[in-house]
Amino acid sequence: MSFKRLDPEDVSISAESVVAPLWSTDAIELTTFFTSSAQVASNTGNYYYTLYDQDINTVQFSTTAVAQFSVGFGDKTGKGEAPYNTNVSGKSPTSTLYGQYRNLVFGDEDTDFTFGTVASDYFYFINIERGRYKEKLFPGTFELKLVNGAKTLHLTDNSNDITTVSYVDAGRVYEIVSGSAGSAYSGTGYTTSNGSYGKFLPDVGVIILNGKALDDATEGLNLATSTGITGTENNSGKIYDAIKAGASFELQSEETISSNYVFVRVRNSEFNYSTNPSNITSSGELRHDVMINTPQAYITTVGLYNDNNDLLGVAKLSRPLLKDFTKEALIRIKLDY
Repeated sequence: MSFKRLDPEDVSISAESVVAPLWSTDAIELTTFFTSSAQVASNTGNYYYTLYDQDINTVQFSTTAVAQFSVGFGDKTGKGEAPYNTNVSGKSPTSTLYGQYRNLVFGDEDTDFTFGTVASDYFYFINIERGRYKEKLFPGTFELKLVNGAKTLHLTDNSNDITTVSYVDAGRVYEIVSGSAGSAYSGTGYTTSNGSYGKFLPDVGVIILNGKALDDATEGLNLATSTGITGTENNSGKIYDAIKAGASFELQSEETISSNYVFVRVRNSEFNYSTNPSNITSSGELRHDVMINTPQAYITTVGLYNDNNDLLGVAKLSRPLLKDFTKEALIRIKLDY
């Protein structure tokens, strides 16, 4: 084994963005949506519906269906779901969800959701399953078709229409508008009186849909969100039905891969003698005379060590590299993280 200290110019760092399909089976567009009847009927069904790519309720797909995202409804005042305690008003699963997403997005308990310039006390949410994306969602690839009866909406983020990106506690935030491929169809893509259609938060995999905008009878879907407190409002079911009827949800993930390139320079005078003990006789002489004046060695492995001689990484060559006094080599090692 031979050692050589690397110089600063032997190490180079680069980063590149890798975009990949988001949904199962490497699909960019998801066209079928199913809920689990067991999950909907359970206590968690009061909070959200988990959507799958296949009908998990059937024997055929019960073991192959994969969760893609969850949908639900949040209300600041607790409307839209039965309260935890009838003696305590305003506290229900919807108020819990509103507070949860408010803390996630803004990092405090005082900031309310504003879509464009219009505040709203309630919203629908889409929470992408964490296993579906590695680092973040890719702005400009979000396209969602929602249908309710004769009403249809095509939604996207406005990442291609803006020059300055806004940030909240959850990272980057874009407004959701009427349009496609990251651009509004016309103007800002907002509604006339209810602001934008929602917020797209790519760094946490969350999409917040403006309840007022979707409920609008003219520019929305006329969902007519029920704000009662009986527990039968089924607002999660309403947004699920609109997504299922639209049958088109496009989205991709994005990952920044940082790479360290280490260049190991093997000069003609270096690494020509083997350090294998079997090359030395019991008397300490070279076993083969040819190794005295014309030594040859084969490089097979490069180990990366720190100053404490701790082995940090091992690079294997695809085939042994012959080395003698007449040859030089440059070995490039790529470390991704």
